[in-house]
This record gives sequence, structure tokens and C-alpha cells, in this order.
Amino acid sequence: MALGRTRAPGASRQARETQRRLARSSRVARNHLIVTVGLGFAQAVLIIAQATLLAKVIAGVFMDGDSFSDVAPWLIWLGVISVGRGLAAAGFESAGRFGAARVMSELREKLSRHLLLNRPGALQDEQSGDLVSSAIDGVAALENYFARYLPQMVLAAIVPIAVLVWVVQYNWISAAILAVTAPLIIIFMILIGLLTEQRTRKRWERMSRLSSHFLDLVGGLATLRANSQAESQSGSIRTVGEEYRRETMGALRIGFLSSLVLELLAMLGVAMVATAIGIQLAGGHMELVAGLTVLLLAPELYMPLRQLGAQFHASADGMAAAERIFEVIDQPAAVTSPETPVPVPDPARRSVAMDGISYAWPGRERVLDKVDLELMPGETVALVGPSGGGKTTLANLLLRLAEPTEGTITCGGTDLASVDPRDWRRQIAWVPQRPTIFSATLADNLRLFNPGASDQDVAVAVGTAALGELVGSLPEGLDTLVGEGGRRLSAGQTQRIALARALLSEAPLLILDEPTAHLDHETEVELAAAINDAAADRTALIISHREEPIARADRTLVLDEHGLRERVAA
Repeated sequence: MALGRTRAPGASRQARETQRRLARSSRVARNHLIVTVGLGFAQAVLIIAQATLLAKVIAGVFMDGDSFSDVAPWLIWLGVISVGRGLAAAGFESAGRFGAARVMSELREKLSRHLLLNRPGALQDEQSGDLVSSAIDGVAALENYFARYLPQMVLAAIVPIAVLVWVVQYNWISAAILAVTAPLIIIFMILIGLLTEQRTRKRWERMSRLSSHFLDLVGGLATLRANSQAESQSGSIRTVGEEYRRETMGALRIGFLSSLVLELLAMLGVAMVATAIGIQLAGGHMELVAGLTVLLLAPELYMPLRQLGAQFHASADGMAAAERIFEVIDQPAAVTSPETPVPVPDPARRSVAMDGISYAWPGRERVLDKVDLELMPGETVALVGPSGGGKTTLANLLLRLAEPTEGTITCGGTDLASVDPRDWRRQIAWVPQRPTIFSATLADNLRLFNPGASDQDVAVAVGTAALGELVGSLPEGLDTLVGEGGRRLSAGQTQRIALARALLSEAPLLILDEPTAHLDHETEVELAAAINDAAADRTALIISHREEPIARADRTLVLDEHGLRERVAA
């Protein structure tokens, strides 16, 4: 889904809905708002009390000639109120930041749970750079929204009203000036906000494109270098980066201009109040205490409104990112989970059957059409066929990473659609075409399917998967950190680790997708025997273009454009 779709009148509606959803989706956000409102009231009371006392002290010293001892009690109270105001402001900001951290953590968890549990096999149409940018930079940008913008919005709603109610007791003319000029600031904030919202979305789109493009280039850096295309791609990065720079500068220009307008309006409002007070004081129609109180409170009325305009720009990135995050979370699960799942069947004792299975990836032609397949308990079935024929798709359906368009998948007569997908996946040991090595020790990577595997079991799997030479070459052996940020591994080493994981697994169903890819012939022969040992007491489906891993299979099936059929021995 593109982030940069045209959003005109509906954009503000969508932003408001996103704000409401952020508040609804997190209990922490609601608690944070309650605390913020309470501290906002406290600040409003302390602001009024501080201005009133300060006016009395100044008037007492300069008009009534009070001595230090006369005003000392007022000064003590003024100091207490000032300290209290500082503590309230600190608590106000701390509550916002604490709430923001909790909300960000909750939102990241929801996003990761949705991607990992609900859509693990349906991310082909997503841009990895876009998802990474949303999960990291996007969620981080929400800190400004929760820690600054929402608290400031509370202050902007409470303080001006409280100040107006207090000022009208002293001078209705000044209160009228404040009541007229304050809404002008709000109106300009709304107009500027609408323009800022559009520019921010464009800027977020550019940043998402830049992140996606850069991540793709980093992933394919070796291929680009080998084909002498690295220089040409640097130009595209420069172009996308320049677009992002222009959008960023445009958003900053709007932010600076809006700050200028808001400051100008606030300055004019304070000047009008000061003029009205000066005229009334000169004419003897107002006491100095009242005039000073109103004059001290006038800037306090505009201050929250001005800061709200500044914080709106800081929170705009977070709102654009939140919309994208909710777009991802709202996508339906790739596989439905039943409300009342039935007990998971055991593929070690019952056959796994695909009956009339058809499947088509979104926006593409049908990959599988009316496929029937049955895996008997303890049987090893080889699956061969041309690339793109649907072999990996068939494995994904067996793994319940995707839902068939038509047909049913059963185990012992139990429809797997009525089984919790997570429970079913625990019955399977899977070696994909491109295994992932996680940032952990080699031992932890080997124990991925079976965390409780003993050291002796790990040692046996290492020997069977021909990993002894790799382990011996590592500085800390099995305790060496591998994966991102650790020891780099070759494609063949990665494949052997994935096979060792499957060997360590106690799952009764084994699915191997090109298990000897990236291996030389000698190692392939070694691992073919290990694969047969691993599949000896299990139901196994082995997908391969090479003959060695499937030489001892009980049956060999061919999947191509004509469907699924058994291969006749030559």
C-alpha cells in the first residue's frame, strides 16, 4: 500500500480517526491522559496563583511602600508556588514520556505479533524497507505525539479558559480582547495544520521509498558489484534522497512560517491588552494590582497555544507513521484461527491429505489447480518439477502459512482449518530454500525447533549435518555469535545449519525445500544420507531439483502445469 495516496478532505478525518484509535488501542494511553489532565489543572491553578501573588508583591512595594518584612510571607508563598509549578511541569513532561514509551512498546508488539503470527507467509507484497521504517522510525516518531503534543493539547484546553475566567473578574475589556484574539491563533493553527499534514505525508512517503530502496540495494550489493551496476544505483539513491530533502525543507519552511505567524498574533494580543490596561491605569479606572495581574496572565494564555502549534509539527511524522502501522495491522490474517480449535492431530499416526487444493497469489495467476496429495505416516515423498510450478506454495499450504483458495487440507480426517495454526506448525520441522540465521549463538540457532535439546544431541546433529569443520573454525565453537552482527556464514554453511535444526527437531512431519541447495556434490552425498536418517521415523516431504536427496524416497511426484502426478521410474 502506498503511503503517498492523494488525501484531500478525508485526510483530516483519517488523522482524527487515527488519534482516537491510538487512544482507544492502548490502556496506557488513557491512563497517561488522565494523569496529564490532572497535572494540567494543577499547572493552571499555579500559573494564576503565581501571577496574582507577584502582582500583589510588586504593587505593595512600589505603590504602598511595603517593607521586606511586610512582603516576606507573600514571597515565601511565591517561592513555594514557583517550585510547585516547576515540579508540576516536570511531572507533566515525565508522565508524557513514560506513557509514550509504554504506548510505543505496545504498538511495536502489536505490529510484530501481527506480522509474525497472523501474516508470516503473506509478506511477499510488502516492502521490507517500508515495514522496517514503520516499525522503528515510525513508532519512534510517535514519542513526540504522546510525550509532547497530547500533553500540550491538554494545557491549551485548560490554561486559556482558566486565565479568562480569572481575568474577567479584574477587567472585562482585557478579557474580551483575549477572548477574541485567542481563537484567531487556533484558526491559523488549523489552517497551517492542514497544509502541514499534506506535506508531512509526502515527506513520509519519500522517506519510506528511500528506506525501501536503500535496504534492497544493501541486500543485493554483492550482485550489483559483480555485474558492475553499483555506480548506476548510487544515482538512483541520490535522486530519491534529493526528493526527500526537498520535502523536508518544504515542511520545515511551513513550520518556521507558522511559528512566525503564531508569535506575531500572540505579540499583538499582549500589546492590545497592555494598551488597554495602560489607558485605564492612566485614567484611574483600574488598580495597579489588577492591571499587573492581567498583564502577567496575558502571555500565559497565549503560551500553551503557541507551543501547541510547534508541537503539532513535531508530532506530524508520528501520525503519518501511525496511519501506515494501522494499515498493516488491519490487513486480514493470512490464515484464519478458529475461535474454538480442535485438538491437533498427530501426523506420525495419521495421513496428511490435500483434496482439490487450488491457490493463487493476490493479483497473479493460479499457481495450484485442483491438486490432490496424500502423505502416509512414516512415508517419504519427493516432489520435483520446474521452477515456479508451485512446489514451495504447496509446502506453504501444508505449513498453514497460507490459506488455499479452494479445497481442504486434513490430517486423519480433521480439517486443519479447525486447528490452531500455531499448534499445527509445532508438528513440523521445516527447512526453507533460504534459511534464516538469527543473531544468536550457533548453539541457539541449532536449537531453534527444540530449545531443550541436550549438548549430546546437538553434537550428533553437528556431525550428521557435516558442521564439524565449521564449529572447529569458530573462536568459541558452538557459543560463537552468528547472524547479523556476528560471524558471517556462507550459503552452504547456512543450509547445513538449517538441516541440523531439522535433525534436532522432534516434530513428526518433515518438510525440506531444496535441502542441498548451495552445496557441493561431496557434501550433498553426505547430507543425503543424513536426510534419510532424519526422515526414517517421520512423515517427510522433500522438494528438490537434484536427484541425490530424493534417491531413497518412497514415491516421487511431479508438479507442473499439468498438475500433480507420480513419476514413472525409467
